[in-house]
Amino acid sequence: MNQFNIIIPDRLIGQRIDSAMAQMLPDYSRSKITNWVRSGDALMNGKSFKPKEKVLGGEVVALSIKTEKTNEWQAEDIAIDVVYEDDDIIVVNKPVGLVTHPGAGNWTGTLANALLYYDPSLANLDRAGIVHRLDKNTSGLMVVARSELAQKNLVEQLQTHAVSREYSAIVYGHMISGGTVDAPIGRDPKDRIRQAVVEEGEGKDAVTHYRVIDRFGHHTHVKCILETGRTHQIRVHMSHIDHPLIADPMYGGKIRFPKKADESLKDALKSFKRQALHAKKLTITHPISGETMSWKAPLPQDLQDLLQTLKTFDPV
Repeated sequence: MNQFNIIIPDRLIGQRIDSAMAQMLPDYSRSKITNWVRSGDALMNGKSFKPKEKVLGGEVVALSIKTEKTNEWQAEDIAIDVVYEDDDIIVVNKPVGLVTHPGAGNWTGTLANALLYYDPSLANLDRAGIVHRLDKNTSGLMVVARSELAQKNLVEQLQTHAVSREYSAIVYGHMISGGTVDAPIGRDPKDRIRQAVVEEGEGKDAVTHYRVIDRFGHHTHVKCILETGRTHQIRVHMSHIDHPLIADPMYGGKIRFPKKADESLKDALKSFKRQALHAKKLTITHPISGETMSWKAPLPQDLQDLLQTLKTFDPV
């Protein structure tokens, strides 16, 4: 356990005490500081206090920060593709079929379990340093923090849309040009497991930009760039404009066979068993050095094979 005192300076008079503490302790998130206050791990002048109390100036806040593990997830020897690492971050290329972190029905065998084996110190961070997620059957790039300061900074970058995430998707339909889907996303009122485009004010703002990479007779390979990061955002938005991802089990509907499609194309569409989506490019500001950093992950073999089939058997 780390124990230390901070003195709130007069320049912060009038501010909420939790906000003032967050400015004094930039390595920690405001939500974490608020939790310390509410749990009694932070005492002001020897007494408990409320996060919303106002600073009078000169208060002495004593902090007792526990350093034990923040979760009970188990480390597991699962191979992961690390494309970059330093003292502050790890960038991984997540394969298809790997769940991001433990949850209902998937308490083991996840990326988080693999990361805890790869770097046991991640057990001291919330969610093993994971700051964003990919669906089980979406492949591609993810960044993981190795320190509280890095995690806080990366979360802030995600919240302010400063992280650039580019995806490759293969969708039904022949697109003429790219565009932007600006439509709020929330829980589907008819199916709580699904997300859906909802009325303004009923969900969270969601913006997806898409550009055509290659056109086929009845399908299109597109680049999708996230301006926001809502659950299933690309899958929901592309379905909303009637260009759902091939083989998307939740938003794609039945397989769409083109008229006069030969057996090779039909077999390829029937045998493709996951949403055709890959997180291809990731660009961040390094949370410590401030350097702009970018990585690309090549399309996995199943998507390459599908594109070759479309090129051969679904020509424009």
